[in-house]
Amino acid sequence: MSKSLLEQLREMTVVVADTGDINAIESFKPQDATTNPSLITAAAQMHQYQGIVDETLLKARQELGSKADIKTVVAHAIDQLAVAFGVRILSIIPGRVSTEVDARLSYDTEATVAKARHLIELYKAAGADPKRVLIKIASTWEGIRAAEILEKEGIHCNLTLLFGLHQAIACAEAGVKLISPFVGRILDWYKKHTGRESYPPAEDPGVQSVTQIYNYLRKYDYPTEVMGASFRNIGEIIELAGCDLLTISPALLAELQNTEGYLERKLDPEKAKKMDIPRLVMDRATFDQMHRENRMASEKLEEGIQGFSKALEVLEKLLTERLQKLEGAKETITHAAQDVFRLYDLDGDGFITREEWMGADRVFDALDTNQDGKITPEEMLVGLGAAVYLKN
Repeated sequence: MSKSLLEQLREMTVVVADTGDINAIESFKPQDATTNPSLITAAAQMHQYQGIVDETLLKARQELGSKADIKTVVAHAIDQLAVAFGVRILSIIPGRVSTEVDARLSYDTEATVAKARHLIELYKAAGADPKRVLIKIASTWEGIRAAEILEKEGIHCNLTLLFGLHQAIACAEAGVKLISPFVGRILDWYKKHTGRESYPPAEDPGVQSVTQIYNYLRKYDYPTEVMGASFRNIGEIIELAGCDLLTISPALLAELQNTEGYLERKLDPEKAKKMDIPRLVMDRATFDQMHRENRMASEKLEEGIQGFSKALEVLEKLLTERLQKLEGAKETITHAAQDVFRLYDLDGDGFITREEWMGADRVFDALDTNQDGKITPEEMLVGLGAAVYLKN
C-alpha cells in the first residue's frame, strides 16, 4: 500500500501544525505546533473554546482586582489565554509549542526579553515544562538581540517574519534555537511586483529563499533549526521536503494526507556541506545594509509586524467586549466586526485583500468563505462571530 505525501514527509521533516484550533491538532497529530494572536483570535471565536476564553477573562479580573481598568485586565488575560491554549496544545502533541511576544515590542529588546520571561513564568505556573515552549519573536535586529539574551538563559526562541539570508545568519550567530523563514508571503510579494500570476514550485521565490537559508546554515554546521512557514500550496512543501521542520495549515495538511505519490527529499545537510557557499559575518552594519538592499525582506518584515500588531488589537477589542458582557455592563461594543474590518481595509474600498490583511494566512483563508481572495464585511461579521456576542 502506497504512502501519502504527508506520511513520507514525516519521515524526513518534522511536521508542525500552523493553527490554534485544538481539534485540528488532535486530528493531524503533528510533532510541534505554532500559534499567534490572529490564530488565537480565530480559535477564541469558535463555540467550543468559549469556556476557555470566559474562564481566562474572569481569572484575570480576579487576580488584578475590581479596581483594575479593563484595558489592563484584557492585556493580562491575553497572556493567560496564549498560555492556556499553549498548555492545551502541549497535552496533545509530543513536542513544542511556539507562543508569540507582542509584535508591538519588535524594536524593543528589553521589553521583548521581559515579556518572554513573563510568558515562561506563566507556563511554569500552569505546570508546563518550559523546555517545550518556544518564544516567538520578530526577526528585527532588536528581536534577534533579545533572543540571544533569552537563549543564554535557557529560554528557547522561534524567530519569525524572516524573509532574508541576513536575518537567518544573524539568528544563527546569536544561537537562536529555531527560525521560521516565510515562503508564501515572499511569493505574494514577487507576484505583486512582477505581474506574474504563478511560478513553478522549483522557481518559487519563497522556496528558493528557504533553500538558500537551509543550505547556508547546514554548510557551516549552525545548530539553529530551520522551519519553513507560510505556504500557499503543496508544491512549495514538496520542494522543501527534508527541511528540519515545516509548519503547515490544516487545509494543506489534509491535502498532503489525501495525496499519494513518491516524495523526493530536496534538502539534505550532507549535500549542503559540499556546496560552495561564501561565509558572511553578520554585524549590525552588514545586517542593516543587506536589509535595505533587500526591498522584499524590508517591506514584508514591516508589513508582518503591522499585521501581527493589528491582530493583537483585534483580540483586545473582542476580549474587551466579552469581558464587558461577562461583567454585566449595560452597554457593550456590538460593532466589533465592523471595527475590525475598518482596521484592515486600508484603502477603504470595502474589501480586505490578502496584502491588506497581513495577519495569519490561515485566518484570512477561514474568513474568505467564497475563496475569491477578498474578505467582505459580511464575511468578517460571520467569521468573527459577532452574532455569538449578541446571543450570549
